[in-house]
Amino acid sequence: MSMDHLRWRPTVNERDFIERVLQSDLRVDGRNSFDFRTLKITLGREDGMSEVQLGETRVMAYVTAQLVQPYRDRPNEGTLAIFTEFSPMADPAFEAGHPGESAIELGRSRAVDMESLCVVAGKQVWSVRVDLHILDNGGNLIDAANIAALAALSTFRRPECTVGGDDGQQVIVHDPEVRDPIPLTIHHMPIAVTFAYFGEGNIVVLDPTYKEEAVMGGRMTATINSNGDVCAIQKAGGEGVMSGVIMQCLRIASVKAADITSKIKKAVDSYTTEKDLKKVKRLPVSVPQKIHVTDVTMENKGDGELETQTQTAKTPSDVQQISKDPAPMVEASSEEDAQPVTDSSNAEAKSTSNPHGANGESDEAQEIGSPKSLKDAIKPKHKRKKKSGRITSYHCLRISAPLPPPQRAFLQDINK
Repeated sequence: MSMDHLRWRPTVNERDFIERVLQSDLRVDGRNSFDFRTLKITLGREDGMSEVQLGETRVMAYVTAQLVQPYRDRPNEGTLAIFTEFSPMADPAFEAGHPGESAIELGRSRAVDMESLCVVAGKQVWSVRVDLHILDNGGNLIDAANIAALAALSTFRRPECTVGGDDGQQVIVHDPEVRDPIPLTIHHMPIAVTFAYFGEGNIVVLDPTYKEEAVMGGRMTATINSNGDVCAIQKAGGEGVMSGVIMQCLRIASVKAADITSKIKKAVDSYTTEKDLKKVKRLPVSVPQKIHVTDVTMENKGDGELETQTQTAKTPSDVQQISKDPAPMVEASSEEDAQPVTDSSNAEAKSTSNPHGANGESDEAQEIGSPKSLKDAIKPKHKRKKKSGRITSYHCLRISAPLPPPQRAFLQDINK
């Protein structure tokens, strides 16, 4: 069922007003005859999403891809399909689910390299699909949808795949977390520029609005890239146009296409830069992490000894605790002082036979007072044997100390 009866139709006065304004080289919205409306390109959070607003016209594009079998006549090429959804919310004249003439015109542009979409010739190729959603119809849907599709294709990334298996025909699609997706190969950007004709083709305007489309007598869409190459020309009926007017429109379209291309690339570069800054660097699972242990470091010296270096120094309380160890020896020597005096003479003789007694006491006190280390624990055996002799000389020195006066007098009496 046709929805043309719901399309907005201007009254006779509105039609005459629009035509008279155009004859005066003016337009209802204040633009010149060959000026575009304000263009705003917004890229989505995900790859392959874009939204374009051209004046009051808003179009959203979304790109997806999947592996399919190629066509028999083109086994080495992938496919690119464009589907347009005309929702009655955007315009009451649109019929839900009906593609319309605009969708057919949008699918004729070939900007993507189809051979780069081939994975296995004759068996597996990528099929890229562009879904266009018309959010608001403010006129010139073709140009707005064309810009939205190109912006979405420029940011789309397909998964990387490899061919393996026993027969070399098995396709493995890698997860984006494992391997970075691959962008599409776009040779050029064909920009659609639409002109509207009024008054038997004598008046030409660029980027017609919704009301101007209701009054125009004809329309022509020229698709041109930034290099000035004409990709396609589409004239959807209406009044005839002179060849000189068409050549003038192509020259204007070439300038506008270069301007729009620079805006699309600028938006894509900004999106790519922002995404790279937010990208999180992931470390592979097989990479070991380095653990620094700096508590104890053992070095092998040239003479075979081991030296231990500790970062944490001994506290004064630990040194004081070690220096208190000789206390039990002093008590033991005091007990030996209570032995008979006859032993003291023998001890005095022993002390004279060992002249190194005083040095042994100083050595023992120095060894006990100094902090213990790994070097002390591995002393040679001859040093361990001297330890008992040092203790004996220490006791002898303590026993041969001067006696109190009563004991000294008793000892002198006995000698007499």
